[in-house]
Amino acid sequence: MKINGNAIRPGNVLEHKGGLWRAVRVQHTQPGKGGAYMQVELRNLRDGTKLNERFRASADVERVRLDQKAYQYLYGDGEQFTFMDTETFEQITLNEAQIGDPVVFLQEGMEVVIESFEGSPLGVELPDQVSLAVSETEPVVKGQTAASSYKPAVLENGVRTQVPPFIGTGDRIVVSTHDGSYVRRDDS
Repeated sequence: MKINGNAIRPGNVLEHKGGLWRAVRVQHTQPGKGGAYMQVELRNLRDGTKLNERFRASADVERVRLDQKAYQYLYGDGEQFTFMDTETFEQITLNEAQIGDPVVFLQEGMEVVIESFEGSPLGVELPDQVSLAVSETEPVVKGQTAASSYKPAVLENGVRTQVPPFIGTGDRIVVSTHDGSYVRRDDS
C-alpha cells in the first residue's frame, strides 16, 4: 500500500531500498528554505542496521503489512530463542538480532506476537509491560518518599532503571518493555 512521505508514523513497516524497515522515530522538519520533510530513523527488520532517511510529502513510500501470529516463548539457548505456535504447537527459533532490544524482557511462558513477511519471521512483539524483581537498589530512607526524586535500581534480568524512593531490594515492579522505565509497583 502506497502512502505519502508525511504519513509515516513510528512502528510503520516500509519497503525501502530493497529491504524491510521499521520506522523507529519520526520528526517533521520545516526548514526556513525549501519544502518540509519527514526525518525518519529506520531499523532493518532482517539484520537490525539503522538508517536515517528524509521523505518529502510528495514522495510515495510502500507500506508493508506483516502477518502476526500468537506464540509462547519457551526458552533461550545463548543467542537462540525458541517459540511455540499456540495453535499448531510448531516451534521456531529466532536469533537475538531478529528480536531486537526487548530480548532482555523475555520470560519463559510469555505470550508474544511474532511478525512475519511471506512466511519468514522478522520480529517479536512483547507485551507492553512485564513484572520483574528489583535485585539491587539503595535502601529506603524514612521521610524520603515525599520527594519526587528517583533512584537507580538493577532488575533481576540485569536491566538498569530508575525507581521511586519507596521501592526496595526484593520488591516486584512493573516496567515498560519499550524503554525499561518504571510503571508501578506490582502488588499481585
